[in-house]
Amino acid sequence: MNDSPGWASPGSAPSDEPDRGTQEPAQQPAPDEPGAEQPAPPNWSKQQPPASQWSSPTGIPGQGGPADQNTAADTRARAGTTIPAQGGWNGPPAGGPGWGAGWAPTPPAAKPGVIPLRPLGVGEILDGAVSTMRAHWRTVLGISLVVAVVSQTLITVVTGLWFQGPGRAPSIGQSSRSAMADLMRDMLKSLATSGATALIGLLATLIATGLLTMVTSRAVLGRSVTTGQAWQDARGQLPRLFGLLLLLPVMLLAIAAAGLAPGILIAATGGVGVGLLLILFGGLAATIVSVWLGVRYSLASPALMLEKQGVIASMRRSAKLVRGSWWRVLGIQLLAYLMVAVVEFMIQIPATLIAFAAGGESLLDWANGTNDSTSWTFLTVMGIGAVISSTLTFPLSAGVTALLYMDQRIRREALDLELARAAGLPGYGTDAAGTADAAAPADVHTDPTPGS
Repeated sequence: MNDSPGWASPGSAPSDEPDRGTQEPAQQPAPDEPGAEQPAPPNWSKQQPPASQWSSPTGIPGQGGPADQNTAADTRARAGTTIPAQGGWNGPPAGGPGWGAGWAPTPPAAKPGVIPLRPLGVGEILDGAVSTMRAHWRTVLGISLVVAVVSQTLITVVTGLWFQGPGRAPSIGQSSRSAMADLMRDMLKSLATSGATALIGLLATLIATGLLTMVTSRAVLGRSVTTGQAWQDARGQLPRLFGLLLLLPVMLLAIAAAGLAPGILIAATGGVGVGLLLILFGGLAATIVSVWLGVRYSLASPALMLEKQGVIASMRRSAKLVRGSWWRVLGIQLLAYLMVAVVEFMIQIPATLIAFAAGGESLLDWANGTNDSTSWTFLTVMGIGAVISSTLTFPLSAGVTALLYMDQRIRREALDLELARAAGLPGYGTDAAGTADAAAPADVHTDPTPGS
């Protein structure tokens, strides 16, 4: 047996006990010596049945049927002995539950709001996010609509000013060098536009996550919340939230630049083949590191908002909560992103068809990459579709992130007990009912190091 605590069997001595296994048994008189008599065990009869003829004792259901009982009775009759009943056990007491009775089911966990107060499953996290949106739809959709309109307006302006089509096919007779230069210029312009729009989208997602986290924290306690209350709860942390929003994208962009810069420099100096190979491997390495860091710091926004932490402290807090559960957090986040992608696909496909019809764009030219410009009508209709999809998907992604943060704290720090006391549930503290109304959801999470 392992000597670690919990592995040794009850009553066994540790393996490092001195003289273990070397003690000599007590000297007993030989059975053939005159006057020698084997001492009988306490409370046992001196006459015992012959060896190897013991059978299962009766009275224990599941261990001795009628056939076993008959065999045991025959054995006792042949031996001419009886087995005393002193100290025996004849089954459960009368009136009590027998061995056949099933175990009592575990009582369900308290559920004052959108989730039960216990470690959550994947389905419960997703259901909690949807339930929050349904229970507080005015507040949730109002916040999401404002963030979506502002962010999508910026994306539409950036796309209309910088992006004039995915590319132009080189004309006949154009030199290969000038065609390559145009291709590189269009590629850099497309990358710059995609990077700018992705950055705006990331900032919008993080802002929505920070504000909607306050709504989710109250929904967990079963309390209603208005847009003004959510703003009041989040207002003091907004400067730090903006700092976090700036630091995370800059860190990811720096990683991407470090991975792509060597290949781009070599390709620009003439080594196109080697440069493209380095760009491929550098981009792959940068993507792996970015994904690892993105998951590691994915809970920084709710930690910053609910625990009133600073930027660096919230990132450390997120890393501590994710440690040991990186793959689980990644899987849940990927599932949430898949659901978001499905919703966006269902909305953007009709919006794209309407945009082509309203803007007079040619779908064939877009497919061939020969369109010279993009009309503002087309971009506006596409932006409206993006606003609708973002308004519906922001609460989903934000709710999953906030509930995943709470689930990690429930698993590691027994946050469910604090939430139950804050919700005023009976049996979780004598002053729970008196302090339930005064304790804001943010105050429930203010202790950054419980259980550490």
